[in-house]
Amino acid sequence: MATLTVEFYHDVVCCWCFNISSRLRELATEFDLKVVHRTFVLQASRAEMASRWGTPDQARETILGHWSVCRQVSDRPELVDIDAMRTAKFDYPHGLTAAIGCKSAERLGGQPAHWDMFDRLQLAHLSEARNVADTEVVFSVADELGHDARLFAEVFRDPASVRAVEQDRHRARALQVHSVPTLIIRETGTRLVNGPTDDLAAQLRTAMRLVA
Repeated sequence: MATLTVEFYHDVVCCWCFNISSRLRELATEFDLKVVHRTFVLQASRAEMASRWGTPDQARETILGHWSVCRQVSDRPELVDIDAMRTAKFDYPHGLTAAIGCKSAERLGGQPAHWDMFDRLQLAHLSEARNVADTEVVFSVADELGHDARLFAEVFRDPASVRAVEQDRHRARALQVHSVPTLIIRETGTRLVNGPTDDLAAQLRTAMRLVA
């Protein structure tokens, strides 16, 4: 059976990416997929958040409306805590700090470490209402995952980690990726249509036949 490589473009603060990540983990095992993680930060600063969403209150309410829709079709709706984020004492976070955390984990432990960091940061964001734009939150999550605190902080602060985020963004632009989650099968250039696990599996079977 042909082995496929799927590039997964995501943003830690994207609720739809949360739905896809757990489904992709299941499919990666079933189909022996190679998953390559690409950070794609939709807004990288408070200024970009304001430009896109308006005031912090407007941003929170609009985005949590998206959470509500996403939660309805989630395989794990109990993990999407809208009320906790609505009452959080910080502005809705941008995704850059978390993305740097994911790339730092990748530099230390490869793609599996990136995926673990991404998933744990998403839980911190969606389930625990922690501010993933706060460096200390990212460092705390890294510690929970077993990273050496000194080494992780060193890699996080290394400009190469920011460049790695920008390199992912550059690749996304070259492939005309405009939203997250985006899943691209490298061997065929096919973009998977996001949906339930069974729908994604059917698309993967079709791609496998094409490359067999």
